[in-house]
Amino acid sequence: MEDEVWMTVKEAALFTGVSAQTVYSWVRRGHLTVTGLGHRGQKLFRHLDVARAELGTWVKSKRALVTTAA
Repeated sequence: MEDEVWMTVKEAALFTGVSAQTVYSWVRRGHLTVTGLGHRGQKLFRHLDVARAELGTWVKSKRALVTTAA
């Protein structure tokens, strides 16, 4: 979609507060999918996919506050 926000590895790392190596690790482990290539061959990710990858790793590591409805 034209209105989607795309991020490079560096931008994804800054957005999530992790290193670029961590972003590459998410790709290798299947948590994040490269959805495009920039004009210089840079890997591009959708903003929503980056947020989901971050949340997924937080929940898996039990760093996220997860509440259940009673």
